[in-house]
Amino acid sequence: MGQAVFTGFFGAAAIWFGVVVFRTSSMVRSALALLFSQAAIGAMFLAMETEFLGVLQLMMMATEMAIMAIFMVMYMMDPGGLGGMDMTHQKRASLVAGALGAVAALVVALLAGWGPVATRVPAATAQVHDLGIEIMERSMLIFETAGVTILTAMIAATAIAIRRRR
Repeated sequence: MGQAVFTGFFGAAAIWFGVVVFRTSSMVRSALALLFSQAAIGAMFLAMETEFLGVLQLMMMATEMAIMAIFMVMYMMDPGGLGGMDMTHQKRASLVAGALGAVAALVVALLAGWGPVATRVPAATAQVHDLGIEIMERSMLIFETAGVTILTAMIAATAIAIRRRR
């Protein structure tokens, strides 16, 4: 019962902060709202007893949003949002797309044949082991390539943003 309450609470928080992302006029506040939304999703994972995914979500999103905020402060004309701006583009099309996406997700969730509940579940240590093997074998090249690419982009952006001094 408590698990369902916490999962529902963090799900509602994730949706609320997702809405706040588009309701603010500040890029930094928008980045923070997105961070809180993703942190709520990480907390949902923790409430569902998937600790590895929850902690991974929290660590990954905190780092990503911090980097995004730094880049926004470096490159945005008004990152604090003091000049008044509109964060939404194509309002009607985005509302229609969001509503259709929500209806499609509900239809899939309610009408899909989810199959029987698992009768035998591996121990938590076996699940973490299997996930680690999956990440370290098949997906490792993708993760390493993405990491090096992001690091290169950060160094290049910093080098471009810093004025040369003599």
